[in-house]
Amino acid sequence: MRSNTHYSKKSILHKFMKLSSRDFKKIIESTPLVSIDLVVRNNQGSVLLGKRTNRPAQNNWFVPGGRILKNETIESAFKRLIKEELGFSSANTKFLGLYQHFYDDNFSEDDFSTHYIVLAYEITFEGELALLPLEQHSKYKWFSQQELLEDESVHKHSKWYFQENKRADACLGT
Repeated sequence: MRSNTHYSKKSILHKFMKLSSRDFKKIIESTPLVSIDLVVRNNQGSVLLGKRTNRPAQNNWFVPGGRILKNETIESAFKRLIKEELGFSSANTKFLGLYQHFYDDNFSEDDFSTHYIVLAYEITFEGELALLPLEQHSKYKWFSQQELLEDESVHKHSKWYFQENKRADACLGT
């Protein structure tokens, strides 16, 4: 996937509807969200994880990613997320599969769960960790696949990308 399209937060807000906190809570309480997770590897095969600053999965190491917005194509969401999460406008991708993430909490303090349907993609990144944005993650670190599977502070949903039969459709025999 290659493109020179650049997205600014301002242009995204104009193109896609911004929800009030109340409306967003109602949606999360009532239906799954659709998101894209990025399994980011460097040329040595290490995996990039960020220490999450917000809920769900707060204070856990997690892969970069984010939700797809209303009226946003998967391609546009992917381009926006690699720009926002990693600071670049294009990447070669490999689709890893469809996953489901269930959390007991949500972005707010209210008592309801969060359910994501996740499209997972693997990409390669050789940028500087110090230049990565700190909006969603307080810091970043490269993990070997074995390290992330053994580390208790890596969220289980990030580990699933490296474990057998964790895809959402695994039970369907596909």
